[in-house]
Amino acid sequence: MEEHIPEGKPLTLLQRIRHRLVPGKIPSDDRGRMRLVLNNLVLHLHPARVDERTLKWTCTWGLGGLSAVLMVLLGITGAILLNNYAPSAPQAYLDILDLRSNVWFGELVRNVHHWSANLLVVIAVLHLLRVFLTGAYRPPREANWLIGVGMLVLILISNFTGYLLPWDQLAYWAITVGTSILSYVPWIGEGLTKLILGGPEVGANTLLNFYSLHISFIPLFIFGLMSFHFWRVRKDGGLTIPRCLDDPEEAEAAKVTTIPHLVRKELIYALGWVAVLLVFAMLVPAPLEGIADPNISPNPAKAPWYFLGLQELLLHFHPLVAGVFLPLLAALGIFLLPFLDTNPGSVGVYFRSNRGKALGLLALGLAILLTPTWVLLDEYLLNWTSWLPTWPALISNGLIPLAVAALPIILIDDWVKKQFTATIEERILFIFIFLFAGFLILTLIGIFFRGPGMALYWPWDMPAVVH
Repeated sequence: MEEHIPEGKPLTLLQRIRHRLVPGKIPSDDRGRMRLVLNNLVLHLHPARVDERTLKWTCTWGLGGLSAVLMVLLGITGAILLNNYAPSAPQAYLDILDLRSNVWFGELVRNVHHWSANLLVVIAVLHLLRVFLTGAYRPPREANWLIGVGMLVLILISNFTGYLLPWDQLAYWAITVGTSILSYVPWIGEGLTKLILGGPEVGANTLLNFYSLHISFIPLFIFGLMSFHFWRVRKDGGLTIPRCLDDPEEAEAAKVTTIPHLVRKELIYALGWVAVLLVFAMLVPAPLEGIADPNISPNPAKAPWYFLGLQELLLHFHPLVAGVFLPLLAALGIFLLPFLDTNPGSVGVYFRSNRGKALGLLALGLAILLTPTWVLLDEYLLNWTSWLPTWPALISNGLIPLAVAALPIILIDDWVKKQFTATIEERILFIFIFLFAGFLILTLIGIFFRGPGMALYWPWDMPAVVH
């Protein structure tokens, strides 16, 4: 309904705010509301009208919207933190201590920033997983799939660069371990590592480099790609609607105006998540250890949690295989995915079909069974280097273990093809879930089961970290 204000009556504070943001009266008719969306910079990220089915929670689980909310929250809290931080060692650490004890709500702001950044990684991965499971990367959405993957990479880089800024022991050695992976890239690895670190090791130049990237270039690219991502959703026909394979196609789906139907739900959703994060940040402080000391290495020294799957691979394969070949192979597979799986018939159907759902559960079960088995065998039984002492390490500790690990995957894929008469899209689904779940399990092993010397321990028997 139109907001009626009696002539001569002074406006309330909320009315004045609303009139400054949205001049004039809010239209009560659909045509007027659509025109308001088209003429508003923020609202124009949405179409004027949306499919009524997209208002359901289960359509997207709110993952894309939550990612945008977290980015805005990170931008706000990050800007506040900038006013109380100097990117120089050891002043950076002292500023964090001062922020926690002497700045009003300083610790709360830091906690919100820290947990929002970590949650953003989780939500971005879940968003990518949902898009994959519903086949929403298929034509004409190939470009938006690649944009989304690019944003995920930038989010990881943003988290990685921000990890160092507290300049404590946890951050210093996590970055030291994380950047050491780059040195294994042939020909350019060492030079690239020195360029990023600003020298041969993590130091004051590294802190300044990471600070500059974290507050300028990376956020700029993320916000730019995010806006383009939203726009591409509109250009590619809107959100993918989850459906059953045998559901009849609607000739013309019901449409509703963005205002108030979509905007109202988005506002409630955003405020709800902000409230949850505030409560969590009040109860759980962001970690902070002692000031960074290059001379005292903790045992174990671990990369940030989202890179622990990669660090776990380095324990089982030659660095060139684990740090270069496998990541490049994964990146190539993700890039080619929308061009290999192009069947439009099952777009919107979770797991492609009932058979695909069964294969997905089978892939998950096999990953849970085989991944820990491989880790235990390689940890306590397999020792290719000692068995083949005269062979080059790249072969004995790289190509041979890789072939042994890849053989079961090839055999299982062939068995799935013959036993289930699986289509190419169902086989791609099976392999993707198997590898994704396997990498997730490796990450969990790195977080909870690796202790001093990167040896395996039960979590309840884990020795304390040795500094």
